[in-house]
Amino acid sequence: MPPKILIADDDPIIIDLLLHTLEAEGFEVLVAMDGERALQQARSRQPDLVLLDVVMPCLQGLDVCREIRRESDVPILMLTAHDEENDRILGLDLGADDYIAKPFKSGELLARIRANLRRARLSAAPATMTDIAHLGNVRIDRRRHAVSRGMTAVSLTQREYDLLLALLDGRGAVMPRGQLLAKVWGEGWIGDQRTLDVHIRWLREKLEEKPAQPKLLLTVRNVGYRLVSAEELLDAHPSV
Repeated sequence: MPPKILIADDDPIIIDLLLHTLEAEGFEVLVAMDGERALQQARSRQPDLVLLDVVMPCLQGLDVCREIRRESDVPILMLTAHDEENDRILGLDLGADDYIAKPFKSGELLARIRANLRRARLSAAPATMTDIAHLGNVRIDRRRHAVSRGMTAVSLTQREYDLLLALLDGRGAVMPRGQLLAKVWGEGWIGDQRTLDVHIRWLREKLEEKPAQPKLLLTVRNVGYRLVSAEELLDAHPSV
């Protein structure tokens, strides 16, 4: 079956353009002209990707993004105006995967859609490793796809989990931003790199005792990120 894309926009001209472009490429297309309908369609029709305008009647696009992300890892590509940088940043903070500014070229739009669909397919692939790892009081069980902190289960989205595993595979070493983006979002991903920073922040909020002063997931300025090594944890906390 062809990928199913939900267009959420109240501009008939934009909708006609997107319909023509996407259907010509073989996608199945759903349309919602207000935020409430977009949320209903996302829940009932289970699209493979959502094209979501920031400014929508009934329910704003950013609110729709927040609600969808609470329930699903479906890729969300925000449609914004050139001067809406704050909305783009907020959209990424709320869980959007990417954005494209209006007016946009069909080629760039299609490239971003394919990159996000490809990343989603890679993320859905089953893990092949079966070991259990510990980061202080954080336990990662690859066999059960489960993460816990102390005695409490930690709920991670698929993307957060994939990012954690990518960092774990290179534990102790610096993981450049481009390398992490390629591993988690796919080799052809061309979205905003701030998406990585947002997901790092979310991981810290869920795994670190003091997210503002991380001890497990460290920033290497101007390069990328790394997970603290087991040896470093033992040196800092000999009883761990």
